Amino acid sequence: MSPRRSYDQYCSAARALDTVGDRWTLLIVRELLAGPRRYTDLHADLPGVSTDVLASRLKDMERDGLTTRRRLPPPGVAYVYELSRRGRGLLPVLEALGVWGAGELGERRPTDAVRAHWFALPLLRALREAGAGEGLVEVRLEEGEFHLHAGTDERRGPVYGDGPAPAEPDARLVLDAGTCAALSRGELDLGEAVRDGRVEVTGDGTVAKTLQAG
Repeated sequence: MSPRRSYDQYCSAARALDTVGDRWTLLIVRELLAGPRRYTDLHADLPGVSTDVLASRLKDMERDGLTTRRRLPPPGVAYVYELSRRGRGLLPVLEALGVWGAGELGERRPTDAVRAHWFALPLLRALREAGAGEGLVEVRLEEGEFHLHAGTDERRGPVYGDGPAPAEPDARLVLDAGTCAALSRGELDLGEAVRDGRVEVTGDGTVAKTLQAG
């Protein structure tokens, strides 16, 4: 565990950065918003982080009350990391950073890694802005599938998850990464994307019907 560093400034922003300002910390939070994750899964979805740095950040985050670690019940032998209530409180911080940084997204560079679920937070915001309501939403991109818990109390549990929805979703969305990026940058709203055929919506739930009617 690395020694705690501080800006030594009596300012709430400085105090917050004392805890989450280290490189990788907020991206680890992004991954854990999907729910409990094993170390190997976190490492796979954080390309570029070294094993030593990831282990150090996870220890720091546990010390600072952002995460907890627990062992899976038998027959599992692995440990998983998950966000505490305090850690889940960083969701609006990540959403705000995503909005602020949308203009920096630009076109995808040849060196850029991508994971389908990295579009989860921008799509969650797009669903909220579209007034889509509450429900389970399955999203399919060429890069993979993930699901969102739209309109629920996002600070109480997972915001999204990898793979298909664990139950029959209220809506299924099919789109490409370019459309997701345009939604992230604010160049396109979800209702417009549905009307233009850039997002295919199916399902019988309220979310699907709201998007189809918009």
